[in-house]
Amino acid sequence: KQWYQRRVAITAGSSYIFDPNNIIPTKPDTIDEEPSSNLGDIESKTIPTKPYTTDEEPTSNLGDVESSTIPTKPDTTDGEPEQIQNTITDAPAIDNMYLEQPSQQWIREQFDKAYRLLGYKKTELRSWLTCPILKQQFYFKNIKTVFTALPKSGNSNWKEALLNADGRLTKKLDSTTVNKVHGALSNTIRMTWWKKTGGNWIDKATREAFSFAVVRNPWTRLVSGYKDKIAEYDEPGTFKATQLTKDIRIKIVQEIRGVHNIKLYPTFEEFLLYLIKHKTTDNVHFRPQHEMLCIPQASYDYVIPLEYSNVMQKDVWKHITTSVSLMESYDGVSDPRQQSSALRAKDWFSKIKPEIIEQVYDLFRADFVLMNYSNFSDPNFPLPLHHTEL
Repeated sequence: KQWYQRRVAITAGSSYIFDPNNIIPTKPDTIDEEPSSNLGDIESKTIPTKPYTTDEEPTSNLGDVESSTIPTKPDTTDGEPEQIQNTITDAPAIDNMYLEQPSQQWIREQFDKAYRLLGYKKTELRSWLTCPILKQQFYFKNIKTVFTALPKSGNSNWKEALLNADGRLTKKLDSTTVNKVHGALSNTIRMTWWKKTGGNWIDKATREAFSFAVVRNPWTRLVSGYKDKIAEYDEPGTFKATQLTKDIRIKIVQEIRGVHNIKLYPTFEEFLLYLIKHKTTDNVHFRPQHEMLCIPQASYDYVIPLEYSNVMQKDVWKHITTSVSLMESYDGVSDPRQQSSALRAKDWFSKIKPEIIEQVYDLFRADFVLMNYSNFSDPNFPLPLHHTEL
């Protein structure tokens, strides 16, 4: 019960090396031509518990929540979902202290705790050219900045702003053109490109560069990935699916529904069942975030929970000495708990069977540990619970 109160949080800090005597499980890295996952194949003795750990079935698929007025039908057609009134009882109350950004000291302390839990020992190693998922690392030479781009964690917004600051982008992109930041605009700043063409100087330059990453609550990230890449309908800010995500869509319908029809689209539950069946996926939009962070090969100077991007971005721009800024949320709501992405995640996951929720949580539990992220049943969802004593 109340599993979200029993997790250890992490973010930025020093680098680590693998310690096989203190480990938790994760899926091996199987991306073509990429090294294996930085967490390895390990046992499940020291990780946080599952969402439901009692012998009795929970009264609803919201965990320890006895009553709720969350709607029962997700909006999968036009526009944004209806505003969801959060009147959950027998759960922590909404607390505005969580709107305060977590300090980097807290982030580093939790980072150290969690990576010890994950089985890594502290090291001074710092080499961006040896990251497990090198193609998700970007080096902006003019502003001397390394950025780890985690898809569906504000990736497009941050890359556009960084390209602007680096002088590679001179005009504002809109929702129909922002996808260009993942193609021609960024191909020559990927670490894979720098490694091939940068010469001997690139390793030293990236070691000395300012580095940061942005992570996101796994529940909202999963909903965003499904809506953007798998679902049938389109909304503002939704990008055209690539052939790879189209192939996944077809496979989901074929494997989970037992039907081969390229015109059919999987439901959200079928999408989750597919991830469970395959132990997530190699597609970076749905892959666990901790597998794409450059750990233990390097360390981050700054880590931002996406939920605080609008507040914490000023520290990044101050370091880079630029006046650029991020685009605001699509719905213009400043409180992350009331943004459409959070309301949609609460709504959709509230309809998923508890046993499915448990299995999905198992797949992404290390991502929850990254920032002590709240459960979708928590009134402070999707914020990190950085004031909670664990």
